[in-house]
Amino acid sequence: MPSDTVVQMRDLLLRHPVIDGHNDLPWDARERVAYDWDRLDISRAGLPTHTDLPRLRAGGVGAQFWSVFVPSDLPPGQALTATLEQVDAVHAMTARFAGDLALATSAGDVERAIAQGRIASLIGAEGGHSIDSSMGALRMLFALGVRYLTLTHNDNVPWAASATDDPGLGGLSAYGREVVLEMNRLGMLVDLSHVSADTMRDALDTTQAPVIFSHSSARALCDHPRNVPDDVLARLADNGGVCMVTFVPYFVSQALRDWDREPTDGERPTASLADVVAHCEHVREVAGIQHIGLGGDYDGVDHLPDGLEDVSGYPRLLAALADRGWSDADLAALTGGNILRVLGAAERRAAEISRTRGPSLARIEDLDG
Repeated sequence: MPSDTVVQMRDLLLRHPVIDGHNDLPWDARERVAYDWDRLDISRAGLPTHTDLPRLRAGGVGAQFWSVFVPSDLPPGQALTATLEQVDAVHAMTARFAGDLALATSAGDVERAIAQGRIASLIGAEGGHSIDSSMGALRMLFALGVRYLTLTHNDNVPWAASATDDPGLGGLSAYGREVVLEMNRLGMLVDLSHVSADTMRDALDTTQAPVIFSHSSARALCDHPRNVPDDVLARLADNGGVCMVTFVPYFVSQALRDWDREPTDGERPTASLADVVAHCEHVREVAGIQHIGLGGDYDGVDHLPDGLEDVSGYPRLLAALADRGWSDADLAALTGGNILRVLGAAERRAAEISRTRGPSLARIEDLDG
């Protein structure tokens, strides 16, 4: 039987549903069934994925950023083509399950979908390799509904350094800064998950709108380069952005991170819901309650922490936070209030910027040589 607190959290989620920052179901669908949504019928329970509609409902998810990830080691032209196929798959999924899903491209769309009892479906592109160093490609992804771009994935791009590649470039190049400014003009969120700490800092120095970390946790608690250092978290208060805490086990458990570096005798450690709670509390302490969200990374990794095994687990996480003194207002900010505010702020800022700035005609060869 669920605890009384879990039951209370399910009620809270009816009023303040989760807006999750990152879910890799589209790539999983590509790998499993070549995007055949009849074969991967997410309206049914019991699928081998972490995600389906019954579990999204059970988890209190009201909106989801679907990642249109493609591997960062694909050749540039192939990466752009695969990204377009991923975007097409999200459009097809929302059409196939239109009774439960609604494509969303704005904060208003999200609010309307939730009011209709449907799950708002936003799109995020995971890695600058998806635009092939082209401002035109960036704009066309925005036109197709993409509302955030993660500046890198696991590998550097010519204009931005990744957290998990050779430091090389360090941060953003001149062209990379221009990409950030063009995203601001469009109203596309600048996502700093996966990027190096120097890229994070350069982007914060450059951006004219709030940034996000769609699926990252706190480096002070788990020393993985994919996580966010405290000095960067502290800057979110001035920037207005949000760090969406991820559940990836080796990003939230230092014991697991240490074991992966130097395996020892005995069983591999596991991550737990308590590890995620600790990261939520740390981000709240350093960045502030207005600058935290959730980005589970479901269907992007094989295993999730105990207690958060699939998308139905959010009420258990909220119950654990409530037991540690988080108020309903705190939890409402975490689940979706903060990221919805950021999405709306980016839209308003884009309208302001567009009054004085037209589409960028910059080329990487001109700015970076």
